[in-house]
Amino acid sequence: MNVAFIGLGIMGRPMAGHLIAAGDSLVLHDITGVPEELVAKGAIAASSAAEAAGRADIVITMVPDTPHVEAALFGPGGVAEGLSPGKIVVDMSSISPIATKGFAERINALGCDYLDAPVSGGEVGAKAASLTIMVGGPQAAFDRVKPLFEAMGKNVTLVGGNGDGQTTKVANQIIVALTIEAVAEALLFAAKAGADPARVRQALMGGFAASRILEVHGERMIQRNFAPGFRIALHQKDLALALDGARALGVPLPNTAATQQLLHAAVAQGGAAWDHSAILKVLERQADFEIAGPATQQQDAA
Repeated sequence: MNVAFIGLGIMGRPMAGHLIAAGDSLVLHDITGVPEELVAKGAIAASSAAEAAGRADIVITMVPDTPHVEAALFGPGGVAEGLSPGKIVVDMSSISPIATKGFAERINALGCDYLDAPVSGGEVGAKAASLTIMVGGPQAAFDRVKPLFEAMGKNVTLVGGNGDGQTTKVANQIIVALTIEAVAEALLFAAKAGADPARVRQALMGGFAASRILEVHGERMIQRNFAPGFRIALHQKDLALALDGARALGVPLPNTAATQQLLHAAVAQGGAAWDHSAILKVLERQADFEIAGPATQQQDAA
């Protein structure tokens, strides 16, 4: 397929790479420039999103937040300027479901289909082409784009109409944030009580508390590896979407609100770029206790 890919950051770069590897023809644009590694693989660099969209049948955007999507689509030199009837716009960012419905209407008015297709799996999933992709939009457009999704992810689901993909992603982010917080509390409790948190995690992985979060982020906490796979600032943004939506719907989300406060605290401590597993560091500061990492454990053993 002829594909334009807009946004080549931590997630977008490997996702675009998988499409090139699958044999698709890619035209790329990013406000910071197109990575040479992708051009070397056969992609074409465009000077604007409009140029990229004009040279493609399917346009994918993968940028940080709602205002960035709006600018990429409708700003000067944006995607909308390069569209013609029959094309499909696919936004794979994680943004407001309400704004998404408005963006879809504006793209539809240009004679094009719109899919909101946010992803879960972080940088690891993007690199491994194992992302979960939650899609909202018309069936026919989904069927046409599905081979592209399958080149980037493993679990691809058409959830419903425009906005439903983003709503599903918000729900996903609620579960992920609250589970990370629960794992952090559990390991902190175990370590403070004198147990080895690494062995506690190992034991819990065989029981009902087992989860992907305990497996991956529990290991990050024990190894104290807080280099970003998914930055705290981005999860803070996603929970803000959840809480804004909940306020509009009249739905209480008390634990989501409490976890958002921990993310706010992490940002206040200079951790906007930490991995979201670093919620642990906020809890450690409150407890005035740090769970032992591998180096500390070795010193204790000696």
